Amino acid sequence: MNYHISLMMTNHATTLLQHGRNAPNEERIEGNWHVYPFDGALEIDYVDQAGNPTRRWVIARELKVGPGKMLLGGIDMADDGYRGFRVDRIERLEDAETGLVVHRNILDWLMKRAERQAKERRKALRRA
Repeated sequence: MNYHISLMMTNHATTLLQHGRNAPNEERIEGNWHVYPFDGALEIDYVDQAGNPTRRWVIARELKVGPGKMLLGGIDMADDGYRGFRVDRIERLEDAETGLVVHRNILDWLMKRAERQAKERRKALRRA
C-alpha cells in the first residue's frame, strides 16, 4: 500500500476512536465469555483459518475472553463490518495512536491496555 494511502487510513481510523454510542462501556459476562470494552485504532497482521495472511485496519471495540480463546472485536475498515479476530492468529499489531508495534505477547498487551482503559473510565466516573 502507498504511504499516503496508509496515512489516510490511519488518520481516518483515529477520527473514529471516539467511543461510539452503542459501543460497550462496561465489563460484562456473555455466557462463558468475559467481555472487556476496548478502544483503539489498530493495524494487525492476521492469519485466517486457511493460513492466509492479511493486513487489517481495525477500530477495536471489545476484547472477549472465553474458554481457550480470546477475540478482538471491532470494525474492519476493509469491509466496514464488525468482526472478531482470534488473538492467537494476530502476528503483529500496531497502535495507530502511538505507533507502538507489538510482535510478541500480543495477548498480554491487549489485556493490559483493556485494564488500563477500564481504570481510566472508573477514575473519570468518580470525577464526574
